[in-house]
Amino acid sequence: MKGKTVLPAVAMTAVSMVLTLAVVMMWLGTAVPWPVALVVGLGIDGGWLATLAYERRLAAQGDHSNAVTAVGWSFGLLAAGVLVAHALTADDSGAWLAVAWLPIAAKALWLVHGLWERTALTPSALGAIRGIQQEARDEAAVARARLRAEAATEETRLTAVTQAGARVARVQARTADTLAGAWSTLERARAGEDTGRALTSVTARVTPGVTSRWDLPVWGPTEAVPALDAGPALTDAELDALVDSIRHSQTPALSYREMAVRFRAAGHSASEVRLRSAWKRVA
Repeated sequence: MKGKTVLPAVAMTAVSMVLTLAVVMMWLGTAVPWPVALVVGLGIDGGWLATLAYERRLAAQGDHSNAVTAVGWSFGLLAAGVLVAHALTADDSGAWLAVAWLPIAAKALWLVHGLWERTALTPSALGAIRGIQQEARDEAAVARARLRAEAATEETRLTAVTQAGARVARVQARTADTLAGAWSTLERARAGEDTGRALTSVTARVTPGVTSRWDLPVWGPTEAVPALDAGPALTDAELDALVDSIRHSQTPALSYREMAVRFRAAGHSASEVRLRSAWKRVA
């Protein structure tokens, strides 16, 4: 990963130095002896290379110097100025101007490389960051899925409630129509002329004295049923004696319910309260 930023910077720096030395040799070689031109070119390149090396040393130590950075940029600008000046005085100025930006580009690449080094992380830290990002993405996806499911469920519930409400409303409307019709029918029957006569023909309680009360017809002779005829009321002593005799008519003694059934089946009559009181007395 480090080579992705340092190799382009090294290559651009080497090309810029070679171009600077070549331009100085060609430009000043005609005016001064070539050893002087060589010294000037090597001086520019050497100063640039020295400041660059010192900047890299400070960066490796986690330090930074604005003065060294300013000197380095000064050498870079000087090399670019030399290339621009040679391009303006040369016959083929376009070609030289096309490469005059290389020193500035080399310094910019070293700046990018320094920024990369200051922000570089270890593989374990990068793995932890990727894990955190993946976990966040998973949670976001789960939350979106949950929201979509809840929205679909709520939509289904609202649809069902709406349909049920519509059915209830329809049933209520039909019931109201039926009740209204029945009420109208009853109102017309009550307001009719023959309603009173019809009511007096079936009951004497509505219009007493209008017609005699009628009973169901009885066909043939009738015989009184002793069990259903009301006999004389029994005294407490007689009631106690009857309850005791019926209770002990079977071994083991009968329960209250069985005794009451046999008491009434024998044709005796007594209220439930008196019969239960007699049972309590004899039991």
